[in-house]
Amino acid sequence: MTHVVKVYRAERFSPNSVSRDRAIIDAVGSLLASHGCTVEGVSEDMLGASDAVDIYLSMARTPRALGILRQREAEGSTVVNRPDGVAVCRRSNIDRLMRSHGLPAAPLSGTCGYWLKRGDEAAQGRDDVVFARNETEKDEALRRFKARGVADVVVTAHVRGDVVKFYGVLGTGFFRTFHADANFSKFGDEAVNGAARHYAFDAERLHGDAERLAVLAGVDAYGGDCIVREDGTYAVIDFNDWPSFARCRAEAAGAIAARVGDIFNGKRVKK
Repeated sequence: MTHVVKVYRAERFSPNSVSRDRAIIDAVGSLLASHGCTVEGVSEDMLGASDAVDIYLSMARTPRALGILRQREAEGSTVVNRPDGVAVCRRSNIDRLMRSHGLPAAPLSGTCGYWLKRGDEAAQGRDDVVFARNETEKDEALRRFKARGVADVVVTAHVRGDVVKFYGVLGTGFFRTFHADANFSKFGDEAVNGAARHYAFDAERLHGDAERLAVLAGVDAYGGDCIVREDGTYAVIDFNDWPSFARCRAEAAGAIAARVGDIFNGKRVKK
């Protein structure tokens, strides 16, 4: 019988989203259980030595947990998302990947303000993502990051337009987009862009760009945010390993479970 372990994300990496993050990994686990797998769960902070496990469904982000999962992967376990891919998803790495491969990132300079975002880890609190209206505020925000011991900061120009969230599962054809939900926001940052105007954009092209970035990063369950401008062009401003898929959870769980099955049986999208 196939043994599956769900590795829950540490709560500090799920600001205002602990239950949402648990819900998607539980949904995938339930589907695998319905197909005869033995499924159990553990927090990444409690992940330790164990008997041989066939599949890890992992939302882990701590270096310690990723190190354990790398070892398990080397021993033959299937891990989704892969620990090396999760490590690549540091914001500063993603920013470099997009720019070096011609993917649509936010510009580095502009006249509408700046966003400063912690680059070494995923955002864990409001102070990790800061909007600065001008150069003076940008310099002050950089000083605050430095005072907190955060030297790796991604700075990009503000892009006017609609905030559009996207969710995908690599290699399955699953891809969904939603305008930012006014009823839920981790930190309220979407308010800077104001109410959505629903500008038309090429969702198929965004899917292609997102899949390419997922392949470059090495993650299978992914999501992110982009800004759609009035002319239909867009800039990807965030890319994450295994988001909550809250607005399309049931569909996403089915796609992730299928992807896990494919990988377990030896199929993985190549870079």
